[in-house]
Amino acid sequence: MKTAYYNISFGYLQIESENEVLYRLSIVQKVTEHNQTSAFSSKVFRQIKEYLDGNRKNFDIKYVLKGTDFQLRVWHELEKISYGDTLCYADIAHNIGNTKACRAVGMACNANPIWVIVPCHRVIGKNGNLSGYANGIKLKQKLLQLEQHNL
Repeated sequence: MKTAYYNISFGYLQIESENEVLYRLSIVQKVTEHNQTSAFSSKVFRQIKEYLDGNRKNFDIKYVLKGTDFQLRVWHELEKISYGDTLCYADIAHNIGNTKACRAVGMACNANPIWVIVPCHRVIGKNGNLSGYANGIKLKQKLLQLEQHNL
């Protein structure tokens, strides 16, 4: 597994990939190991930067999600949420056939290893409030505002 770091406005984008397949995106505050950039990691960074700049709505990055069966069901449901749209945790729970699993859906969103490409930021509280985001509520709000502005 190669780990590449790219400077973005709110820290470093850490990209973990292997054989041109993305496995994890993280935001870190400092580079903790040797930076192993590649043409593929540069492509991932470029597409995320284009998204953050408001110039991209979809990604064409090959990725693999690894998690529990429940997490995978949630993440695959997240992949269906269109740019600029939101669903609530209860909607996701309903869509995967487990209406009582709202909190578990939230935990699965929090564990999402590919946070922008698999858009967990598009999941909000039933009352419309922004609740929970592994990368912080401010970033979630920024991403949602970016998408609304660029519809």
